[in-house]
Amino acid sequence: MFRFGLFPCPSVCVAPVPAAMEKVKPESEDTGEPSLGGLPEEPPTRPAWSSKAQYILAQVGFSVGLGNVWRFPYLCHQNGGGAFLLLYLLLLLVIGIPLFFLELAAGQSIRQGSIGVWQHLSPRLVGIGFASCVVCGFVSLYYNVIIAWSLFYLGHSFRSPLPWESCPLGTNHSQPEPECVRSSPTTYFWYREALNVTESISTSGGLNLALVFCLLAAWALVCGAMIRGIKSSGKVLYFSSLFPYVVLFCFLVRGLLLDGAADGIRIMFTPQLAVWGDMQVWRQAATQVFFALGLGFGSVIAYSSYNPRHNDCHSDALLVAGINFITSLLATLVVFAVLGFRATVVARACVARNMEMLSLLLRTGALPTLALPPGNLSVLSPASYSTWYQGLPAELGAALQGHGLSDCQLEDEMNKGVEGTGLAFITFTEAMTLLPASPFWSVLFFLMLLNLGLSTMLGNMQGILTPLLDHYPQLQHRRTLFTVLCCIGGFLLGLPFIQCSGSYFVSMFDDYSATLPLVAVVACEAMAVAWIYGADRFLADVEAMLGWRPWWLYGYMWRYGSLLAMLGLLLASLGQICLNPPTYQAWVRTQAVETRLPYPPWALAMLISLIVLAVLPIPLLCLQQLMRERLGWHGQQGASPGAGEGEEEEEESPADPECPANGYLPVRTEEPPGAGEQASVTLLGGLDLMGGQKEGKGQWRGASVIPLP
Repeated sequence: MFRFGLFPCPSVCVAPVPAAMEKVKPESEDTGEPSLGGLPEEPPTRPAWSSKAQYILAQVGFSVGLGNVWRFPYLCHQNGGGAFLLLYLLLLLVIGIPLFFLELAAGQSIRQGSIGVWQHLSPRLVGIGFASCVVCGFVSLYYNVIIAWSLFYLGHSFRSPLPWESCPLGTNHSQPEPECVRSSPTTYFWYREALNVTESISTSGGLNLALVFCLLAAWALVCGAMIRGIKSSGKVLYFSSLFPYVVLFCFLVRGLLLDGAADGIRIMFTPQLAVWGDMQVWRQAATQVFFALGLGFGSVIAYSSYNPRHNDCHSDALLVAGINFITSLLATLVVFAVLGFRATVVARACVARNMEMLSLLLRTGALPTLALPPGNLSVLSPASYSTWYQGLPAELGAALQGHGLSDCQLEDEMNKGVEGTGLAFITFTEAMTLLPASPFWSVLFFLMLLNLGLSTMLGNMQGILTPLLDHYPQLQHRRTLFTVLCCIGGFLLGLPFIQCSGSYFVSMFDDYSATLPLVAVVACEAMAVAWIYGADRFLADVEAMLGWRPWWLYGYMWRYGSLLAMLGLLLASLGQICLNPPTYQAWVRTQAVETRLPYPPWALAMLISLIVLAVLPIPLLCLQQLMRERLGWHGQQGASPGAGEGEEEEEESPADPECPANGYLPVRTEEPPGAGEQASVTLLGGLDLMGGQKEGKGQWRGASVIPLP
């Protein structure tokens, strides 16, 4: 194998021959001889989507996940409301859509999973695909645990009253549990009934048996949906991708009719343009764009690889990104309409309690005479009370605080527990207990979470299975067995996440095992296309595939904008970790409060190992390929001295448009070409591999597979 420029020459290359010539395979069926070049006798058929709608639902289902419901609203609220929305939309247009389009086009053109796509561009880049598989594996392990939590809550939602509406009785069976009284019924149920959580990550506490069965059920759902590849998962996605929208619209209509919903939405969308000067806000917005579209997982590439070659992937990129953004807005409206109602109820209770205490203190002379708020004190609004409270002299305000009388602001209640699992399993769950027919709304909500998680989980599994099945053809004949074994392995490896300290490991994986590796993977993807393969050449290939050339701006974004943004995000994330050592949120039973604790040394070592393990395939397999090239080059020199120079001048690099293939066969889909459609497949680079028609098994007219020395 010779080295030329950046790439080694591939071991096989497809070259067109005159139409009158045809290669007819020898009767290998009778003789048992291998086919030409050691390749399979006939390219295996590749599954195809049954319809365009099924494909769009798959991409939407994967990209729209739990983060749209419990991460985006929190970031929007904490980072300037409407100002964050504008910033997010800007970064979505500048960074998200170009990179999303890149992955769609690469997968659709090369018709391979993430491993095959990057190996096709250069064998030195194959590590990018393996790194994507590792990250998908990490995410799948803890993501299915969240689905198990949703199943646990879904099962308890069929009880009336809901078990988290009130505190259970304590050990004496006469008084409520003190830990629940000091916190809240929903908080107590989450930490003590659902998780039975320990007070630190260092204390295991053993397996939570109820969650073991829920996790088994979650993996059974995934396995059943994936058992026949996209044939089975595509049918599941019709429900799992559409049902969450039905639930969101139901919650939106109900939420807008609630008292206080307008206040919640007002607080949510009030713009604070000053946050644009905070680099942390930019980092969080870019990270959310990055994860919202599912970049770097390999799932986008895997799904698009089952598309017809001439599918308009550019329109798909714009459509999926637009649906994702609208879904985030819809979820934000729903969340803050319901949270506004909850905050209004809590604030009014706070005002009534404080006014009753204030009247008692004035009657007993514990407080000096002061001017009470104007109007009827029994129906005093939280806004009027807050205005009165903040207008008191400082010494009088301190005296009121000494007696336990505080301000009752809606904003303070809105800020409590609005991120991640705290939003879904504590705050929003508490809000549903205030609604009439609360079990009905609880069932809808956790069914929505289940389907959001399931559709994303199917994408994660597709990002693992498709590249491996494409890279190791021998697995194709055992696809079902391989899928089942992957699900069994995922269940066994997920057991540490459902021990009593398992939620702390979920937080660790969610915060650190995917963020940095995925940013590194996408940065390598942008570099591979823009600088190694060539952005202009890639756009030319897309033009040959679509029939029109995409906007010239994409080339500049891949070369500079998106790549620099990914590198900046990577450095910012590393700086964040270095400046603020990683911590996790723990539950202190004795005080019934949440507190942040630093990770112990062994957990930090584990955290760093996860990051290193995820990105290690990129440099490791690159070095392996470089060694193979060097050894192969020296071997060729020793075998035919003096011939190397002449051949080096005549051979073409895979980076040359005339020799784009890298050992891949033409890929046939299970759906035959339509009337008048050319039965051909052009790999990335624009070379028509099948100039004629296939005449019989192993016989191709107009194309030849030629093994190179």
